Amino acid sequence: MKQISHVIGGQSVEVRGGRTAPVFNPATGAQTAEVQLAGAAEVDAAVAAARAAFPAWAATPPLRRARLMNRLRDLIETHADELAAIISAEHGKVISDARGEVTRGLEVVEFACGAPQLLKGEITENIGTGIDSHAVRQPIGVAAGITPFNFPAMVPMWMFPVALACGNTFILKPSERDPSASLFIAELVARAGFPPGVFNVLQGDKEAVDGLLHHPGVDALSFVGSTPIARYIYATGAAQGKRVQALGGAKNHMVILPDADLDAVTDALVGAAYGSAGERCMAISVAVPVGERTAQGLRERLVKRLATLKIGPGTDAAAEMGPLVTRAHLERVRGYIDRGVAEGAELVVDGRGYRMAQPGFEGGFYVGASLFDRVQPQMAIYREEIFGPVLCIARVDDYAAAVDLINRHEFGNGTSIFTADGGAARDFAQRIQVGMVGINVPIPVPMAFHSFGGWKASLFGDHHVHGPEGVRFYTRLKTITTRWLGEGREGASFVMPTVK
Repeated sequence: MKQISHVIGGQSVEVRGGRTAPVFNPATGAQTAEVQLAGAAEVDAAVAAARAAFPAWAATPPLRRARLMNRLRDLIETHADELAAIISAEHGKVISDARGEVTRGLEVVEFACGAPQLLKGEITENIGTGIDSHAVRQPIGVAAGITPFNFPAMVPMWMFPVALACGNTFILKPSERDPSASLFIAELVARAGFPPGVFNVLQGDKEAVDGLLHHPGVDALSFVGSTPIARYIYATGAAQGKRVQALGGAKNHMVILPDADLDAVTDALVGAAYGSAGERCMAISVAVPVGERTAQGLRERLVKRLATLKIGPGTDAAAEMGPLVTRAHLERVRGYIDRGVAEGAELVVDGRGYRMAQPGFEGGFYVGASLFDRVQPQMAIYREEIFGPVLCIARVDDYAAAVDLINRHEFGNGTSIFTADGGAARDFAQRIQVGMVGINVPIPVPMAFHSFGGWKASLFGDHHVHGPEGVRFYTRLKTITTRWLGEGREGASFVMPTVK
């Protein structure tokens, strides 16, 4: 059985006799590997390696760090197809979607290549007579990233390139469900010429997470995952005096106004709801058509389109949706569909009975696309994040009710509106209490030079991910006030300094 291990201080570290977890190919349901789960000793070793590498790396000029980042960018681009295949084999998403994930992660690497510009400080001459002041951003130290299964390459690349470009060292704790992408990334980081210990990979589960949270040698933590865990990560890390950004769950709505092109909306909605089998924190899981005519027209089009949805293994070039990541998650999604029926929602398209007939894939973790209509806010399928290919239609009578519905939800990650009315779109963007908004854009994920993050229970901490917010998160501001004393030296002063 293939063993998936850690990378600490530039070396592959295998731990014999320790805890392990199985890794599966979701398309077939077969176990393909075992991943070694870190304990206290491995956490200590990873932190020690990162701390040892930090002083020299922080002192490396930003231009040199940027040159290494450029090499990494070239390597990732060269090996993008290989990385996408690794992602698909352990996550289950179709190859084209995996390739898109790599591309979006690569964009953050490209952003981090601008380190010399990103880290420029500020200076003001003569803030007082003969006194100058300048501000600089310095690295915070050892940063750790705890990342989810749904984007095993992109989410780590949202974190570590910015952290490294800013002069920090980094420990990546990927999901134990699909850990191989992290090792491939570590290999490319080493080939790019980054010094040993600057980037480390620690495989593990909650024991490793808690080890990083409580370790005094870790200065900052980035997390993406569910809201309960995000809340725990933030509270625990902050209590230890660490800087923490913890991105949680989502329940993303798409508002469809009566003037929208329903054919275009249907295409956008099918991709946004069922792409990657709904295992995206930015997936649209609630459609909010305004008015009965809009709702009925949307429903008819969705039913027709879902009848043609191509489900299959990620290696099938024609497949539009692959399997879920594990059998346990498959049962969880089916359980939500059961619950929606029990709570009185109308199950228009039922994906629970889907089975792959293709030989070799009968045991895969497949579920068909499901569609609920007449979903009410008190239902679990509306309130909770399902993280699967389940779309809810929540009908409203007017635009005001749509805005109120979204603003009352505990999550505030992403949302979108489809309309030809510029005034309505502008009003929506201003009034909606959500961190990322799309106008005729179904999945409004910001580009790398902007920042990603939600509001309310979708984000814990003060900084969003990557872009300018990422630079601020991974650095500390230092302000230096300077005066060179000459003749006319003054005596001691006991009052608050003021401008003279």
